[in-house]
Amino acid sequence: MRIGLVGFGAGGRLSHLPYIQAAAEWSLSGVVTGSAERRRVLAAEAPGIPAYSSLDDLIDAGVDAVVVSTPPQTRRELVLRALERRVHVVADKPFAPDAATGRELRDAAERADRVLTVYQNRRWDTDLLTLRSVLDSGELGDVWRAHFVLDQDDPATLEPGAANGLLRDLGAHVVDQLTCLFGPVVQVDGHLDRVGSGAERVDGSFSLGLHHANGVYSTATGSKVCRREERAMTVYGSSGSYDSRMSDVQIDLVRAGRRPASFEGEWGLEDESRWGVLSTAAGRRTVKPVPGDYSDFYRSLHRALVDGTEPPVRLDQVLHTVAVLDAARESADTGRRVAISS
Repeated sequence: MRIGLVGFGAGGRLSHLPYIQAAAEWSLSGVVTGSAERRRVLAAEAPGIPAYSSLDDLIDAGVDAVVVSTPPQTRRELVLRALERRVHVVADKPFAPDAATGRELRDAAERADRVLTVYQNRRWDTDLLTLRSVLDSGELGDVWRAHFVLDQDDPATLEPGAANGLLRDLGAHVVDQLTCLFGPVVQVDGHLDRVGSGAERVDGSFSLGLHHANGVYSTATGSKVCRREERAMTVYGSSGSYDSRMSDVQIDLVRAGRRPASFEGEWGLEDESRWGVLSTAAGRRTVKPVPGDYSDFYRSLHRALVDGTEPPVRLDQVLHTVAVLDAARESADTGRRVAISS
């Protein structure tokens, strides 16, 4: 099937292109970018793939699906236009600035009878897949609490403005991960650390307390402005705990010039020195990671379009994440715990 990539910034270049190229089920038809420098990068990293000036030009050239990886404030218009042109759409996160916009995009996809899904690629992170395997083993017993940390020393990529902010950026990832593991959230406590002033004011750090419907309580924190690099997943249960401090394996590999399509060995496998530790009455032991591969998102999308199965990320799950983020912002603004509307 033919797929096009709209936007070729850091997200398009590092998080989409290598994984589309590694998924043999897809043929990359072209990339939309108006930047001369990015067109030079595209020519080097994907020789022979044409660059287009607009979404319509790309669709006119012939695609079955497009990936919209442009700045958040441009995403709604592009998603709606692609659906109007009757192609399937992968939207980058944040999917929408609020739940109302998210529902608008969902309704547009239903009217067009096309698949709209969201690139929640961190469902295919090595640390998350490994944690899921630990939970599936039952060795933790009844799960009580979880704590996720996603700190990046990267203030330059924090985009100012009301449509941006870290809550919608990294927050969308960690909330999606936690709800995938522990189910829907019914109440939220939120705190935001804001930087800048006026129209430039934006949240650069967040701290969330999520009350899941099944009784699990999870917390998630993240920052891009505190000059700290940390990834952590800790889960407490009635029979023990699991603690993970893995790195951002796949992004690190791509930044180092490696590509999943040509990589020798298991892609996304963490170094043994950073394997997670499971602690139970039987003692402490490291857990061999489950390798992660973002290409699996695109393989799953292809199966969904061919076989009519569920897309890799369902819109009802994404809309729930947006509702949690809306509630977190309301909680931060009011100082009160906020319930999630059913």
